[in-house]
Amino acid sequence: MLTTNPFDDDKLREECGVFGVSGADGAAALVALGLHALQHRGQEAAGITSWDGAHFHSHRAMGHVAGNFDRDEIMTALRGDVACGHVRYSTTGETALRNVQPLYAELATGGFAVSHNGNISNAMYLRDDLVSRGAIFQSTSDTEVILHLVATSSYRDPLEKFVDALRRVEGAWSLIVMTPQGMIACRDPLGIRPLVMGRLDGAYIFASETVALDVVGAEFIRSIDPGELVIVENGQLRSLRPFGNAAPRPCIFEWVYFSRPDSIAGDGDQSVYSVRKAIGAQLAIESPVEADLVIPVPDSGVPAAIGYAQQSGIPFELGIIRSHYVGRTFIQPGDQIRRLGVKLKHNANRALIKGKSIILVDDSIVRGTTSLKIVEMMREAGAREVHMRIASPPTTHSCFYGVDTPERDKLLASRFNVPGMTDFIHADSLAFVSIDGLYKALGETGRNDMTPRYCDACFTGDYPTRLTDHDALDAELALHEAAE
Repeated sequence: MLTTNPFDDDKLREECGVFGVSGADGAAALVALGLHALQHRGQEAAGITSWDGAHFHSHRAMGHVAGNFDRDEIMTALRGDVACGHVRYSTTGETALRNVQPLYAELATGGFAVSHNGNISNAMYLRDDLVSRGAIFQSTSDTEVILHLVATSSYRDPLEKFVDALRRVEGAWSLIVMTPQGMIACRDPLGIRPLVMGRLDGAYIFASETVALDVVGAEFIRSIDPGELVIVENGQLRSLRPFGNAAPRPCIFEWVYFSRPDSIAGDGDQSVYSVRKAIGAQLAIESPVEADLVIPVPDSGVPAAIGYAQQSGIPFELGIIRSHYVGRTFIQPGDQIRRLGVKLKHNANRALIKGKSIILVDDSIVRGTTSLKIVEMMREAGAREVHMRIASPPTTHSCFYGVDTPERDKLLASRFNVPGMTDFIHADSLAFVSIDGLYKALGETGRNDMTPRYCDACFTGDYPTRLTDHDALDAELALHEAAE
């Protein structure tokens, strides 16, 4: 059974980042550099698979890219001019080496390696069907379902087998696939998860974000279109669109939190940094408050806080200093040490905020625990008033497309209204940017409820695909409750 792992702090986390290179000497070294730039998308594990024209070579490991792919003996073994890689934060499957990607299998048509960003929302249904027909799974990752669907497809051509497999999966998937025939990069028909393409000295590069292209010196060409398959064979590129045309619904949270601010995101190629500043400005228009300082919750709240300060005319200051040397694995035995551990990551700039009325700007509130700790820290440091402003609407629903969110009943905004959330985090006031305001920051006139431009289900509950596994679990739970 596939499970969702709870995260240990109050942030939404995305499953992974992917990076692929076709046609460059020492391709694996470029992949390692690209994965460094995507480390923020997954800090649990990393892997690289290469192809030298005769054999596939893989190395997968728990932990960060640094420390695993900066050793000569590992990188020299990853031979070839084609390679793909993956950084992981699990949303389905246990935290274990067997789930680290790229996943690799020897199929009847040859080797097959896949790196996946997203989440297959009917993976449990497909897995049960495949197991009943004799499939033997080696991991608990939803991605392995794709391998088995390709292996069992009745089509003969490798590309047709792959397309046939993708027709059976629901949800979100941006994939980089390696076979002896070439490399394939593709997105689901709604383009929920991002994927971009670049060029470097004759080689083609694919990545979750443009910042990874920047790091390796590649030129950004364009985003892979929703539903598009880009195939690179013998240095030649071709494009297929086998799934018809659907109105795209890219994940709106890429602009709020996931993407690095120095990336260009979305099918409209918008600056993430500029959009986040615009969200902050919109927040200042919608929810002004008199205060002495605008203070970001680092690091994700910084661009929105700059936008809020510029729009409101209230000075921007760094009232919270974040340490970048504290990992998520810090051991916290006991309440006292756990409480002190919070200050290892964030500490108040006491001399700046003492006696001041401050506006804290953050990207989101999930469970509310981090916001509560930050507000309490500001009060302990002498802040006279603490007003919280959030650069996204209230997160009221769980994500089933590759974002690690808790069950809905653990989301603060599904349990309380805004006054209740304000009391929970002990703030003097709390406000969120409206859903229309978020769309305005992205250049829209507002949200069109009939044909929304983005996937915003975490804010609206408007899921753009079927949720087969979730619906089945809900039905099973309802039957269980009725039996009791």
